[in-house]
Amino acid sequence: MKINRDGVALHARVDGVDDPAAPTIMFANSLGTTLHLWDGVVPLLPAGLRIVRYDMRGHGQSDVPDAPYTMGQLISDAAAICDALDVRDALFVGLSVGGMVAQGLAIKRPDIIRALVLSNTAAKIGSPQMWQDRIDTVNSKGLAAMADGVMQRWFGRDFYGTPAMAPWQDMLVATPAQGYAGTCAAIAGTDFYTPTSGLRLPTLGIAGADDGATPPDLVRETVDLIPGSQFRLIPRVGHLPCAEDPAGYATILNQFLKDTGHV
Repeated sequence: MKINRDGVALHARVDGVDDPAAPTIMFANSLGTTLHLWDGVVPLLPAGLRIVRYDMRGHGQSDVPDAPYTMGQLISDAAAICDALDVRDALFVGLSVGGMVAQGLAIKRPDIIRALVLSNTAAKIGSPQMWQDRIDTVNSKGLAAMADGVMQRWFGRDFYGTPAMAPWQDMLVATPAQGYAGTCAAIAGTDFYTPTSGLRLPTLGIAGADDGATPPDLVRETVDLIPGSQFRLIPRVGHLPCAEDPAGYATILNQFLKDTGHV
């Protein structure tokens, strides 16, 4: 379905039980991926859930407005989808920039989120100069020129270079350059250390042991800002553990669903 926010059409999908009264889990993706990032995990979730996924602006089947974007826009996009689908008291899973959106949405709209999964993310990722360098490369050379370096950050040694990696590289390269650069700008301007430290809700951090984008210590540092949070490390995977090891990822997620009483 398409949900319009301020003239930007956002692509969303509902799987499982299509009923707002059902317990809901919502997923937000990483930079350079679409809602299909979660294809391997969704079938492994418990029955009875309403499962909401969406493409961020500039990605997948959502519109590609002119860059740059702000984190406030990305958070408001997520809120608009939740309001359109009557999502309340959800378990929200955000990976990488999706995890930044999750933090911001939990701060801005506590009615939407009752529990939080911060996967391969942080309150602040990289430096403004690092992101500007990436924007410059995308604008001058395109995503294909930087795809191999991204793959090395995304995946562990066991997965990198195998035929199973090819669809993910294709997904990255298919991302509109404007959408990728716009989202880089949103990440560059974000520092959630202070607001995230004020959150008080059940939180699980997930990290990949071989993550070259958000190393485990960075993920742990962020979730430790939230009292009572949990942390899980998945061995031998990189920045996208839900793609590389969907079964291991789903096992951790399903346990958190039970621990929080969401199923």
